[in-house]
Amino acid sequence: MNSSPPCPLPEKPSEKRFLTPAETTCLIAENGKRVLNQSTSRTLVLSLLAGFYIAFGAQLATIVTHDAAGVIGDGLTRFVAGSVFSLGLILVVICGAELFTGNSLLTKAALHGHITWSNIARNWVVVLAGNLVGSLLFAWMMFHSQLWEQGQIAERAIAIAQAKVELSFSAALIRGILCNWLVCLAVFMATAARDVSGKILACYVPIMAFVASGFEHSIANMYYIPTGLLLSGVSGLEAPHITWGGFLANLVPVTLGNILGGVIFVGFAYWYIHLRGTKKA
Repeated sequence: MNSSPPCPLPEKPSEKRFLTPAETTCLIAENGKRVLNQSTSRTLVLSLLAGFYIAFGAQLATIVTHDAAGVIGDGLTRFVAGSVFSLGLILVVICGAELFTGNSLLTKAALHGHITWSNIARNWVVVLAGNLVGSLLFAWMMFHSQLWEQGQIAERAIAIAQAKVELSFSAALIRGILCNWLVCLAVFMATAARDVSGKILACYVPIMAFVASGFEHSIANMYYIPTGLLLSGVSGLEAPHITWGGFLANLVPVTLGNILGGVIFVGFAYWYIHLRGTKKA
C-alpha cells in the first residue's frame, strides 16, 4: 500500500487570492491530464491562436521601439520592448491557447504519472506545428498590411532578424534555456494567481525580463525571422544572412534550449520539491 501523502490540491481555490507553490505545482500536474481527452483538432486551433498571440506581442515590440533607442537609449528601449511583448503571453493565459514553450510544464503531469511521455511528445508536435503556422500567417499579414513602410519599422524588423540568425549554436541554445526558464515561471505564477489582474502581472514581469535581457524564444522567432526575410526582399536593405536556412539554424538550438529550460528548471525542479513521494489525488 502506498503510504505517501496525497498531492496537495487546493480544496477551494476560488476563495484564495493565490496558491502556494505546492498547490500550484499539483494543480499544473492535474491540468496536464487535458491532453488525454483533448482532440487533435482542438489542440491545433488553440496552438494556432498561441502563434498569433505571441506574434501580436512581437510586432508591437517592433513598432513601439523602432525609433526609441536614439531618444531613451538601448537599455530603456529593451525595457519598453519587453513590456509590450508581454501582451503575447497575457493573451495566451487569459484567453486560453496552447503555447509550445509553456507546455514544457506538462512534464510535471508525466513525472507524477497522470500522462505518459508519448502523450507529451504528441502534444508538442501538434502544438509546435500550430504555433509555427500561426506565426507565419501573422508575419504574412503584417507584411501585406504595409505598416512596415512607416518610419524605420522595416529597418528595425530586419535588424532584429539579422541579430538572431547571426547567433552561434551555443549562444542560441543558452539564451533559449534562460528564456523558457522565465516563461515557465510566468505560467507557474499565473496559475498561482486567482484573479485576472494577478495573472497579468505574473505574465508581465518575467516576460519583460527575458526580452529586455535578450534571451531567445522559439515561437517569437517564428515571427521575427520570417518577417525580416519578407522585408529584406523588397525594402532594398542588405540582409545576407536572413534566409530560410538561417531561420532553421536559429530555430533548432533555441527550441532545444527552450525545452531544457522549461523542463529541467521549472517542470522537474518543482515536481521534485513538491510532488516527489506524494500519491495522485
